[in-house]
Amino acid sequence: MRRTLFALLTLLSMFLPSLAHAWWQPDWAFRKPLTIDGGPQAGAIGGEAGRTPVLVRLHTGNFSFQGVSETGADLRFVAGDDKTVLNHQIEQFDPLLGMALIWVDVPSVGAGAPQKLWMYYGNPKAPASGNGQRTYDPDYTLVYHFAEANVPPRDTTAYGNHGQTAVMSLDGTVIGKGAQLGRGPLMLPATPSLAQQAGAPFTFSAWIKPEQLGAQQVVYARRDGANELVIGVDQGIPFVQINGQRSAPGQPIQAGQWSYLAMKSDGKNATLYVGGRPTVSVAAPTPALSTAAAIGADTVTTAALATFTGAIDEVRISKVARPDAMLVADAVSQGAESRLAVFGADEQQAGKSHFGFILAAMPLDAWVVVGLLGLMMVLSWAIMIGKGRSYGAASRANAVFIRHFREAAGAPLDRLAMSNSVSETVKADSSLWRLYEVAIDEMRRRHERGYDLSAVSASTISAIRAAMDGVMVRENEHMSKRMNWLSTTIEGAPYVGLFGTVIGIMLVFVVAAMAGAVDINSVAPGMAAALLCTAAGLGVAIPALFGYNWLASRSDAIGADMAVFVDEFVTRLAEEQGEGRALPKAASMRAGAPQGGDGIEGGWPASAHSAA
Repeated sequence: MRRTLFALLTLLSMFLPSLAHAWWQPDWAFRKPLTIDGGPQAGAIGGEAGRTPVLVRLHTGNFSFQGVSETGADLRFVAGDDKTVLNHQIEQFDPLLGMALIWVDVPSVGAGAPQKLWMYYGNPKAPASGNGQRTYDPDYTLVYHFAEANVPPRDTTAYGNHGQTAVMSLDGTVIGKGAQLGRGPLMLPATPSLAQQAGAPFTFSAWIKPEQLGAQQVVYARRDGANELVIGVDQGIPFVQINGQRSAPGQPIQAGQWSYLAMKSDGKNATLYVGGRPTVSVAAPTPALSTAAAIGADTVTTAALATFTGAIDEVRISKVARPDAMLVADAVSQGAESRLAVFGADEQQAGKSHFGFILAAMPLDAWVVVGLLGLMMVLSWAIMIGKGRSYGAASRANAVFIRHFREAAGAPLDRLAMSNSVSETVKADSSLWRLYEVAIDEMRRRHERGYDLSAVSASTISAIRAAMDGVMVRENEHMSKRMNWLSTTIEGAPYVGLFGTVIGIMLVFVVAAMAGAVDINSVAPGMAAALLCTAAGLGVAIPALFGYNWLASRSDAIGADMAVFVDEFVTRLAEEQGEGRALPKAASMRAGAPQGGDGIEGGWPASAHSAA
C-alpha cells in the first residue's frame, strides 16, 4: 500500500509542473508569449500602475500574421495562469500591411517581477471578442483613438462621449491614425459623466505634435462662467492654467516631434507631465465645470489664446488622479519603441486532448479534492483486489476440502486429520478446514476427559455445533473486514466531488467578476474543471459499488458453504456416533467385544491433535 501511494504521489509531482505550460483551449492552434516588464531594465515605471490598458504593437518584425484571421477576430489574450481571459480592443488590424494595434487590459502592471501573458490565435471559427468598453476601467470618461477617418471621433468607453465636430484624419501618427488640428476646436459633449465637481480629481493625457512653436497654443480648454481649466503650449513650454493661475515654465517639447503630455490633479494641486515624468505643479483646486470642453482651441475667442496647429492622438480623460507609474507606463508603452512589452517566439499546439485542457484549467482547490478522491480510489481498489484474491483462494480451497470430506464418507470423522491427505495450502486457505479442525479438536478433548465418543449425546453434538458456529462467525467477520471502507467510498466520494464542484464554480464566478470578463471563453474552462471534480467522485464511487456487490455475493457464497458444512458435519456425527444411531449387524454381534484399529471407534490417539 505504501509503495502504491508513493508511486502515485511521484507521478502527480511530475505531472503538475507541466500544467504551467498547458494550452488554454484546444481550438486555438498558435500562441505567442508576451512579457510585461516595468522593471528598471525595461519599462522603468518606478511603481505600481495598477490596472492598465497596454498597447500591443504587431508588425512583421515580431509577428508573421500567418494563421490568424483577416480581422483578428480569433485573437485572445490570456494571463500567465493560462486560464484568465483578458479584455482587449483592436484599434487597427491589417495583415496585408503587416500591422496591428491592440489594447490589452492588464489587471496589474508594476515595477516588480515581469509577468507573462499569452496571445492565442489560429481559430477560424472564433467570434470577435474585442470590446473597448470593457478594456478601460469605469474611471475613464473619454478615450479617443481617432481610428475613424474624417468623422467626429468616437468614444471607446461605455459613456459614449463622442466628439461633436469632425476632424481631419491623419495617417502615420504615434499610434495608427490621429487627427489634424488647426482649423477650429474639436468640441466635446457637455454630459454628466464629463462634468467636473469643485475639488474633484482629474486626469487628461494626449500625444501631441506641434507643427511650429507658437504663443499660447491651446490643447484642452473648458470654461464655465468665471471658472476655467486650460492646458496648452507656450513657445514649446507646456502649461496648465486654472482660474487665471498658471504653472511656471517646465520641460519643453519640440516642434515636429511627438510628445506625451498629461495633466493630473488630486483636487488641490495640478501637475504637468511630459513623457510620463512630472515637470511643474500649480497649487490650484480644480474648478466646477459642466459646460462643453474643446480640444485644439479655446471655447471662446480671445486674443490671448491661440489655436493649436499640429497633430493629436490618443486623448484620454479620467475622473480620478491616475498613478504616476501609470502615466509612465502609458508613455513608454504607447511610443514607437515600447519598452514595456516584449514578445517571445510563436508556439504551435503539439496536439492535446480536451481532457488535458480541463486539467490545465483546474485550480488548487480542485486538485486537493481530486487528490483526496485519488487516495480513496487507491485504497478502495487495493481492498477490492485483496478481497477478491482472498475470496478466490478460499473458494478454491473449500471446493478441494469438501471433495476430500465427502470422499471419506463412511470412514471415521477424524480420517482427514489423521491421514494428512489435505495439503497445507488448502489448510491455510480453507475456512471449511478450520471448522472441521475445531470440531475434531472438541471431540479429541472430550475423549481425553473420558467421554464415550461411540455414543455421543445430543448435548455434546450441540456443544460441537456451537464451537463450529463460533468459528463461522469469526470467519464471516474476517471476510467483512475493511468492507465498510468500500461502502464509505460509495457514499462519500460523490459528495466530496460535489463539494469540489461547488467551490470551483464559486471561484470561477468570483474571478470572472473581479476580472470583469463574463464571456464563455473566460468561464468555460473553470466550469469544466469544477465539474471534473464531480466526475472524479462518480468515477471513484461507481467501481467501488460494483466491486462491493461482487465481493458481497462471493462472501455470501462462502458463508453459505460454511453453514452447509456445519449442518453436514453435525448430521454425519449424529448418524455415525450419536446415541440413537443404528449399528451394522456385524457390529451388533461383536457388541461388548474390544475394538481395534484407528479412528473414533478405536479410541483417539494423542497424535490426532498434532495431525490436525
